[in-house]
This record gives sequence, structure tokens and C-alpha cells, in this order.
Amino acid sequence: MNVTMDFGGRAVLVTGGTKGIGFVIAEAFLAAGAGVVVCGRNEPDELPSAGGRIARFVAADIRDPAEAARLVEQTVDHLGRLDVLVNNAGGSPNADAATVSPRFVERIVDLNLLAPFYVAQPANLVMREQNTGGSIVNIGSVSGVDPQPGTAAYSAAKAGLLMLTKALALEWSPKVRVNHITTGLIRTEAAASLYGEDGGAALSEVIPMRRMAVPQDVANACLFLASDLASYLTGADVPVHGGGEVPARYLVTRG
Repeated sequence: MNVTMDFGGRAVLVTGGTKGIGFVIAEAFLAAGAGVVVCGRNEPDELPSAGGRIARFVAADIRDPAEAARLVEQTVDHLGRLDVLVNNAGGSPNADAATVSPRFVERIVDLNLLAPFYVAQPANLVMREQNTGGSIVNIGSVSGVDPQPGTAAYSAAKAGLLMLTKALALEWSPKVRVNHITTGLIRTEAAASLYGEDGGAALSEVIPMRRMAVPQDVANACLFLASDLASYLTGADVPVHGGGEVPARYLVTRG
């Protein structure tokens, strides 16, 4: 068997790939030789590029099933096939569960749970007809297994995404592998202000790896899960959180 991390000739779709973590994921696949399509509601000033290649952009609101289907169709039109889908789009501001509006909850669940499902369905239809099948990677969050105050809707949606991953892996394997990445605290420019005046330096002390993740850590996990090296992995959850957080009782007693 030819086991490789070379994605030459392969086609990759990264949702939310125009900024932040998704941007870096797209660049990682480009650097590995893949053709890449990214999507968002608005075209950015700069698209991911690496290895002399630049990602193509398709405007789409993937919370709409019809738009999600069109996105996959246009990806195949651009690249000729679809080998990898990275469901990266997601996120949420903090909100008080006692007072948050039903509309807010609906929008958070739509983006973080339903949208990945809507994109995965047409992607699976394409991948299962290819001799080489395909790989779907869902980007989750530690909030889905260890919720924090202010994240009720988001945590519920991300918990659902993890279970969706396992369910789709049961139904769509062996032609289409479906895996999940549980991300922890990630240092990005947009999130730096959320981690305090020190940009998260103090938070690093409660992470066993003694640093916050950077987007490249998530991109590396995506490359692995989509590669031949992970050809027997489906329904798996790969935690990219540096070991989680040191228990508070240990920190208190140590002090």
C-alpha cells in the first residue's frame, strides 16, 4: 500500500476557510499539493495560497441546505472531484442561557450542527461514487464535552456534531471516512483579546503542554485524518487541546 501525505491531484473543500483556523487549514492542504475550495458568505480580500497555488472561493451560506448542495456542486465543477471535506465553519459569542433569545439559539445550532450535516450529505454522494472514496473531517470544540458558562447553545451543538460524526461514520464507511477533531484553546489574532491582557499566557499554565494551540496544530491533524496514514480511522475523535486542562483541585492544593 502506498501510504503518503502527498495530496497532489486531490480536491479539498474547507468551509469557513477564508479566515482564522480555516484559512490555515486551507493553506496546509495547498502546501501538500491539493486543489482547494474555500467558502464564506463574502469573498475576502486575500485567499489562502501555498506551493504556488491559490484556493478558489465560492460564496455560500451553508446554513441553507440548497446553498450547501450548490457549494459541493461548484467545488466539483472547479476541481473535477471531491476527496476531502473539512467542516470548519462555526463559532459563537458567549450568551447567558437564562435570557438568550430563541433566534440566537437557532442560529448557533444551524451553523455549528446543521450546516456541517447539510454540506456532508452532498459531499458523501460525490465521494461514494469515486473509486478512492473520500474523507470528511468535522472541527469540533472542547465545549462539546466540557462546557463553560455562556456556551449553552454552542456546547449543545458541538456535542451534537461529535455524535453526528460517529453516526455518519457508521452509515457511510467504508467508502467515506468521517472523523472529528476536538479543539481546545487556540491562539488566533481574533481571539487574543478574549484570553486576557497577556494574550493567554496565564491560561497556558493550566494546559499540560504549557501552551495554547495555534491553527497549524489543527491543520496538521486535518492532514493526518484525510491522509492514507489514517485509512483505517473512521468515527474517531482526535483531541487537539494539549491534554485539556489541569484540574482546579490540583492547582488549588499545589498553591
